[in-house]
This record gives sequence, structure tokens and C-alpha cells, in this order.
Amino acid sequence: MKTSKRTRLEKAGWKVGSARDFLELTPEEATLVEIRLALSRSLRKRRIRRRLTQNDLAKVLASSQSRVAKMEAGDPSVSLDLLFRAMLSLGASRTEIARVMTTRSSKAA
Repeated sequence: MKTSKRTRLEKAGWKVGSARDFLELTPEEATLVEIRLALSRSLRKRRIRRRLTQNDLAKVLASSQSRVAKMEAGDPSVSLDLLFRAMLSLGASRTEIARVMTTRSSKAA
């Protein structure tokens, strides 16, 4: 956020912070959210690169299209196990998954 916009909001009485501040997440919880979102973004990119629809991926995983949509949206109801399995089914190596999990993103919570 631009400094001028932040200043303007604070002068208007708004409290400006991060999602982590708003949700009162511990550092561990925030890291878990960051990992989940990074895996979700990577899964979507990998699926699109392979020219698969969400339905195609769902068939590979013996799941549903709506579940794949939740996986790609970072829905907390999706287990990390399913995210890992989906990544592996799309050809990701353990090293690539580790890289996704350890790379910080500006979109993190």
C-alpha cells in the first residue's frame, strides 16, 4: 500500500494492518497459511500449464471439481495431504514442493 493512502486512511480513523494482525495469528499459524496459499497457487499454475481443467484434475485425484476449486482457492477445509498428492500427481518433485513452501510471497497473509 502506498504511504500516502495509508496516511489518508489512518487520518480518517482506520487502523491499517495485515491479515495476520486482523486475525491475530501466531507466527506459526501465519506460516501455515502462507504455505497453504503458496501450494494452492502453484497447483493452479501447474494444472493450467498442463492444459488440464479442474474436472480433469479431479478425475486423476478421484475427487470432485468443486474440491479442486477449493484446493486452488486455499480453502482451509482442504488437507495439506490432498494438496501434496495433487502436486505430485501433476509431476511435482519433492524438491519442487519444498521450494514452493519455502519461497516467501508478497501475497502472503
